[in-house]
Amino acid sequence: MSKYMRNLFDFYGLPTPKRKEVYRDFIKAEKKAKAVDWEFLDNCYEDAHREFQYLVYDYLLAAKQYVSFEDIPKIKKYITTKSWWDTTDFLCKVIGDIGLRDPRVKDLMIDWSKDENIWLKRTAIEHQLGLKDKTDAGLLELVIVNSFGSHEFFVNKAIGWALRDYSKTDPEFVKGFINRHRDEMDGLSIKEASKYI
Repeated sequence: MSKYMRNLFDFYGLPTPKRKEVYRDFIKAEKKAKAVDWEFLDNCYEDAHREFQYLVYDYLLAAKQYVSFEDIPKIKKYITTKSWWDTTDFLCKVIGDIGLRDPRVKDLMIDWSKDENIWLKRTAIEHQLGLKDKTDAGLLELVIVNSFGSHEFFVNKAIGWALRDYSKTDPEFVKGFINRHRDEMDGLSIKEASKYI
């Protein structure tokens, strides 16, 4: 597991189903508290083993109705600490859920799309993944355009992935986006975005 993550992190070696089974009852009990134990999550993030960072995002996804816009600085700390795609791609879902409830997320994602930190940029691009017809297409276009010119694989892959995901809902938008911005887009982004259209 560590090798798969380029030896960036230590692992206990728990496969995902076993890991989730270990803390399933704990997360159920925590949800009943109707609050997020941020001190506990901070302690998890400090642990050297990657499974504890996975516990953080599983916890937050399970308790997402108790996470507010005011909590985003805490989530931002997780995104920018021990950063890699495996945590970012789940933490962005928590941000996306907040965005459905709080319009302030829109301006924040625009700001993050201009940030030099590639993981914040990736979060801005991906935070609407899976929202289907609830996707704010104008915001999607803006955060992607703000990210053009990056030579970072993880940014260009995210652009393609976000467009590919939205193409299942609105293929005409994605076709039009590629036609409008083809000269500015990285080849990887175009390849990924075009997969279903």
